[in-house]
Amino acid sequence: MTLTDRDGTETRAIRHAWDRAGKRRRATSLLLVAPLLVYVLLAFMLPIGMMLYKAVENVELLKAVPQTAAALSRWTPQDQGELPPDAVFTTFLQEVSAAPRNLVGEAARRLNYEVSGYRTLLTSTIRKLRTLPDGLAEEGAARRFLADIDKRWEEPGYWHAMKRASPAYTPYYMLAAVDLAVDDTGRIVQAPEEQRTYIDILLRTLKTAAVVTAACVLLGYPLANLMVVAPRPFSIALIIAVMLPFWTSLLARTSAWIVLLQREGLVNSLLGSLGLIREPLELIFNTTGLYIVMIHMMLPFMVLPLYSTMKGIPSHFMKASASLGAHPVRGFLNVYLPMTLPGVGAGVLLTFIVTAGYYITPSLVASARDQMIGYFIAFFANTTINWGMASALGIILLVCTVVVYFLAARTVGVRQLAGLK
Repeated sequence: MTLTDRDGTETRAIRHAWDRAGKRRRATSLLLVAPLLVYVLLAFMLPIGMMLYKAVENVELLKAVPQTAAALSRWTPQDQGELPPDAVFTTFLQEVSAAPRNLVGEAARRLNYEVSGYRTLLTSTIRKLRTLPDGLAEEGAARRFLADIDKRWEEPGYWHAMKRASPAYTPYYMLAAVDLAVDDTGRIVQAPEEQRTYIDILLRTLKTAAVVTAACVLLGYPLANLMVVAPRPFSIALIIAVMLPFWTSLLARTSAWIVLLQREGLVNSLLGSLGLIREPLELIFNTTGLYIVMIHMMLPFMVLPLYSTMKGIPSHFMKASASLGAHPVRGFLNVYLPMTLPGVGAGVLLTFIVTAGYYITPSLVASARDQMIGYFIAFFANTTINWGMASALGIILLVCTVVVYFLAARTVGVRQLAGLK
């Protein structure tokens, strides 16, 4: 073997050994992060995926009357006043009379979302539908039989609604979450005026979160700065005061505020004894009470990121600006404030997101017209068991949160928000 061949063999051996070592390092790194990846998958990605699926799932009619749903899916009406073919009536009668009652109940609940009163129509029809008569295969027999039970079965709107509810997947919940609907011709239109509520609820939620966040910035910025510049004993006392809410139950804190702010509470009693008011103020179960309590709840989420950022700013920067002739206000605006913007951005983002998704506190201290979107998500999930609507509202809230995050990231920067720069 020549010297050149020996060098080439050694080079390939070294490269092979290096590649094997690199593969082992990558495998070790993957094993180390595997628990985190599994956690993210199970705790975040899977729930979000299930929420997305539930927002479009539409299997109630397919489970109860699958052949009718298939026939209605193939039906292409020429106008809104057209009834489906006689075969659809016959198939529907045969299937609904033999379907399990629990599946029919689920289908009735789903159809009631399309047309109010559909549940009553279907359940009353089932009660009267004890035995099917002979001759249903004759033309018009099934239609006349259903009309004898309830005249509403001859109204095309109910069959158009059943057709909209027939596919396995539906845009109904997502459209309803933004006050839209699909009419009998398949067009997307605005929901009836009496059903347009969710856009107002979403705007109210965003407004409440924005007001609470702005108030927390105004209160939290000087408080965080005081925690940094104050003598150590006083600084520790302030830190404990900020952290104290995290050490007590959320329900206990909310209940305490109800006691403090009620008409005969400590706040009204103190203001009355000082002669500042003649009649007790309405400070709870309204917008005022909601803002007061939410600002108290959210203030630590603003103060702690600000304190962490301010603690890392050298104190001699402001002294240097003053020694160069800068007024304290100018030094604050040009030197100190820009350096604290990452903490402001992180605090604003965290406070806004948490406030927008709050449920317990608004439901306890706010009035009915001040409830936020979290209340309605919980209502649909726990009370009416309407997972589709709850998921759709959750997706709308998630989209708003992602938009706020990207706005903050574009303004402040992702690395700054994460504290990496």
